[in-house]
Amino acid sequence: MPLQIRKGTRQMVEEASAEIETLTVEQSRPLLGQPGITFIDLRDPREIWREGGIPGAVQVTRGMLEFWIDPASPYHKAFFASGDKFVFFCGGGWRSALAAKTAQDMGLTPVCHIEGGFTAWKKAGAPVETVEPKPGVTSSRSAPSR
Repeated sequence: MPLQIRKGTRQMVEEASAEIETLTVEQSRPLLGQPGITFIDLRDPREIWREGGIPGAVQVTRGMLEFWIDPASPYHKAFFASGDKFVFFCGGGWRSALAAKTAQDMGLTPVCHIEGGFTAWKKAGAPVETVEPKPGVTSSRSAPSR
């Protein structure tokens, strides 16, 4: 019997998108490098090494986001308590929409995400930097783009 799910990812992203701020690349690009704005790259490190990154973005793997946000977590990262506006992005905008909704639900505000993610950013000719793997880490496995 095929798996029967109650809610698919498309529906989850649509529901999240209805409750979060979504920026186009054109709207987010002027925010890059501004005081009080932190770009959060939610992609897997292998995606970042392969495709590059947005200059100055903080790399937060999606699996650690909630733990890094929560001040009661032993994994909490102080930059999430900075009061900055957080601009989330991933490869295609789906993971970042879900992440922005989760962060917002946790009480982290203001948060938003980039429609179309890094793919749209790069396609628009916005600034991209090369990101090298850390020594001793391999990048042989490919990762998803959404």
